[in-house]
Amino acid sequence: MKKVILNNGLIAGIIVSLWMATSMLAVGCDNMMALGPRGMIIGYTGMLVAFSFIFVAVKNYRDKINGGVVAFGRAFGIGLLISLIASTFYVVTWLVVYYNFMPDFMDKYAAAAIEQAKSTGASAAELKAQATEMEWAKQMYSQPVNVVWMTYLEVFPIGLLVSLITAAILKRNRATIQEA
Repeated sequence: MKKVILNNGLIAGIIVSLWMATSMLAVGCDNMMALGPRGMIIGYTGMLVAFSFIFVAVKNYRDKINGGVVAFGRAFGIGLLISLIASTFYVVTWLVVYYNFMPDFMDKYAAAAIEQAKSTGASAAELKAQATEMEWAKQMYSQPVNVVWMTYLEVFPIGLLVSLITAAILKRNRATIQEA
């Protein structure tokens, strides 16, 4: 089981990290903000592609290692560990990208968010609230520990969701096998 988790966690981690780093460095923060929702779709698509290896891992474990049987809890645990490995790759990659290639990311992100609010016709009070929120975000991002946990919160919930769905789909106990 450890080998299945490690192999698929590494594959998922490499995919999600390369996807994120490539898209951020190729497109850049300014253009990523200009993409709007499409930028988020690009990012979350990479996460889903990477986390699809949770399904592969649980199915391989169930069918090839565990005699066609896997409990929901075991399947979920496998997915959770793969999510943790892949998410850690993602966080480390973001730290490298952020601190070495995009140290002005939060300044550009905040400016783009305020500009976007202006372009949608936000009121003065809404713009002030947006500016206050962006200042808070920039302050949070000034501490590396906050960058780490905020980045985990970006990616890990997707892995958690994929793990839950995978466990629900692939769970199979011995009674189910005997009935079939």
